[in-house]
Formats: sequence, structure tokens, C-alpha cells
Amino acid sequence: MVSQANDDLTYINRDIAPTTPEQRQWSLYNYLSLWIGMAHNIPTYLMAGGFIVLGLSWWQAILTVFIGNLIVLIPILLNAHPGTKYGIPFPVLARASFGVIGAGIPAVLRALVGAGWFGIETAIGGQAIQTFLLLIVPHWNHFSNTGTFLGMNLGGWISFLLFWFLNVWIIYHGIQAVKRFEAWAGPLVLLLGVGLLIWAVSAAHGFGPLLNAPAKVHGAAFWAVEIPALTSVVGFWATLSLNIPDFTRFAKSQKAQEWGQALGLPLTMTIFSGIGVLVTSATIVVFHHAISDPITLLGHFHNVVILLISLGAVVVATLSVNVAANIVSPAYDLIQLFPRHLTFARGGLITGILGILMAPWLLISNPHIYIFTWLNVYSGFLGPIAAILIADYWIFRHRQLDVKELYEKRGQYFYERGYNPRAIWALVAGIIVSLIGKVVPSLSWLFNYSWFVGFIVAFIVYLILMYSHYGSSMTSN
Repeated sequence: MVSQANDDLTYINRDIAPTTPEQRQWSLYNYLSLWIGMAHNIPTYLMAGGFIVLGLSWWQAILTVFIGNLIVLIPILLNAHPGTKYGIPFPVLARASFGVIGAGIPAVLRALVGAGWFGIETAIGGQAIQTFLLLIVPHWNHFSNTGTFLGMNLGGWISFLLFWFLNVWIIYHGIQAVKRFEAWAGPLVLLLGVGLLIWAVSAAHGFGPLLNAPAKVHGAAFWAVEIPALTSVVGFWATLSLNIPDFTRFAKSQKAQEWGQALGLPLTMTIFSGIGVLVTSATIVVFHHAISDPITLLGHFHNVVILLISLGAVVVATLSVNVAANIVSPAYDLIQLFPRHLTFARGGLITGILGILMAPWLLISNPHIYIFTWLNVYSGFLGPIAAILIADYWIFRHRQLDVKELYEKRGQYFYERGYNPRAIWALVAGIIVSLIGKVVPSLSWLFNYSWFVGFIVAFIVYLILMYSHYGSSMTSN
């Protein structure tokens, strides 16, 4: 157990200290509802539809989502283990491989991606609020038709900021408020999806022509779409494959978090993506053109009560994933940089501000940009980090950590002035190899496999450098 009564409080505060037995109250249901709340969101709904736009058939798109989530579940469970065993969050786990200070490097990379996703999800939530306000506030369309700045009009910005404050309000009530919110938000989101599916079957007298449409790409053209699509699915949760200890540190047991996640991630992602494909197919019959955005679809409904309830569910859905996936973890990551000055709430606030400044909602305006640029590029950064964490904990250290030394300016994890150069070199090698295909056309195939390539390269390089420098694993008590 680590106490804040240490003689050096530079690298610890109460938010990143190991959890106490009293704090470990998260059950299998909490992890199941956490993933239901995070997976059932608008980007998930849009993802499989984006694959169809790129040329895959409906069943190829859904199968790609399922396989990709089975793959990413592996590093998620591997990195979840030390969180539960030692009660430590991701940035503290990263200290074992990157160094007590060097852990700030993967923490910053993870935090920036989280801030980007925060901006995307907040824009979606803001869009739902704006649709809501257009229904209940007379002349709100005046604001919706007033100028644009960074792709949003005045009404959009007002709605965006309203949703932004909802996120920050929950975070300022602490991690247990997140647990309580996710426990009821997750099932509510699922009900919204089922409701849309029932409407689709009824209104279209079936699921529409999309299910009868063949794939538009075959042979080499198919693989040119399928491989980046699979990489993007893995990249979708590559963030959580790093910082899942932020949540599993509160688990009652390894069994609770493992089964909760194994049941919660692949099935819920696949089911919700499938709902998106089926409902979009039905819109072709009902409205004579495909409507892949559920918020736009809800705008076509005429029953005000049903519409208001549905838009409320969309707001809750987006708030659910944003709080859990895009604020909690970056907040912990930023604490790693300034543990003396930042708290969980302050880290969440900074994440929210970064989410505004990055204006990343522009990335989802086009499936090619969303899948081939946003998801695949950051996969090339996060895959190597996941590889280094897993290689260090499972192979090099045989799951043994000295928790006390993770918070100290001395000992095995301080390496060389707080940094482990071998982890940094492995990270750089993984990033370069995974992303070089983005700028060198002849190596574009490497970029198509960015997460996988970066993971393999960093994993091998890290272990070679560590064993060549230290021989057998470093001593951990």
C-alpha cells in the first residue's frame, strides 16, 4: 500500500494513488453497463454504415465490426489485469515501462486522442440538443441560420456548449458519479436502438433493399477496403486498450472485470452496428434515400412526444460514452504530468477545453477522413504504447510490480532521470513503421495495418532492448 505520507509527494496524489479495498466496489454488471453505455453511441452506429459506403456488403460490414472488437478485446483484458491486481490507473502502470516521468509521453498521446473524441462526441450531443430546441423554442431556427464558425452556426455553438457543461458537471462529482451514471444510462441507450429497429421493421415492412445489395468491391479492391476497415475497428477502442486500468482498478475481482468486459464489448458493438445498418436500410424504403445519421432520422418523425424522448436518449447515450471514454482517462493522464497541481476534476476540465480547441468534429464529415485518417492515424500511435505495456508487464516482469516504487524518485522505475530510453525507442520505432505508409506510397500497405504493425514492431523492439540491457527481468518485490 502506498501512503501519501511519503517524504516525496511529487509523483502521487489521492486521485492516482492505489485504490483501497473500500473503493473496489465495481461488479460484473458495472463493467457490462459501462461497455453498453460506451459502445452504444452515434459513431458506433455510423461506423458500419461508413463501411457500406466504402463498398462492403451489410454482412461484411457487421462481421468486420465483430472481428475487430474480438481482436481489441485481447489487449484490453491484458492491460486490465494490473489495474485490478494493484489498483493503479494507466499513467501509473506506464511508469513501469516508460519511467516515472517518461510515462507522461504515452499519457499525453492518449489524452490528446481522448480530447479529440471528446470534441466529436460533444458536437454530436450538441446536434441532438439543437434538434430538441428547434422543437420546443419558437424562432430557434433564427440562431441555426446565423453565420458559421469552424463548421457550426450560432445555434450549434450554443447547443454544443450546453452539452459541454453537462459533461463537466458529471466529472466534477467524481469517479463514483460516473459509475452511477453509467449503471442506468447503458440500458437506456439499448432501448433507443431497439425502438428504432422496431420502427424500421414496421415502417419499411422489412429491412429494406440494403440487405439485398451485394458488395461493391471484390478481389484486391475488397482487401484494400477491408484491411483499413478492420484496423479502424481496432483503433476505435485502441484508447481504452491503454487506459482500461483507470476503470478496472475499482473492480471487486479479476473475474468481475474480465467477464463484464468480455460480454460487454464485442456483442454490444456488433449489435448496435447491426441496428445502424438495418435501420439505414429501412430509410431507403421509407424516405427514398439512405439516412445513416440517427439524429437526422429522428428529425423526420412527427410525433413530438416520441421525438423528444428519443432525442433525450441520444443525449444520454452521447453523454455516457463521452464521460466514461473521453474525459475520465485523459483526466488521469494529465494528472501524470502535474500530480501536485491537478486533480481529477481539473484534468477533466482541461480535456474539455482541448476538445473545443481541436475542433475535431470536422473529422466525421466524411467516411474517408473518419476511417482512413482519424482512426487509422491515431492507431499508429496507440498500438505501440499498448504493446510496450503488455510486453513489460506480462513478459519482462512476469506480472510483478513494486507499487511503492512507481510513485518514487528512486528505484527501478526511475531508470535514467525518470525516463526509460528503451521504451521511448520502441515507441518511436513502432510509430515510424506504422505511419510511414501515409507519406511513402510504396509502403501504404503498412499504414493499412497501422495498429497491428505498430504493435508488433514496438513489442519486439522493447523486449530486445530491455533484455539486452538488463539480462533477466528487473527485481520486483
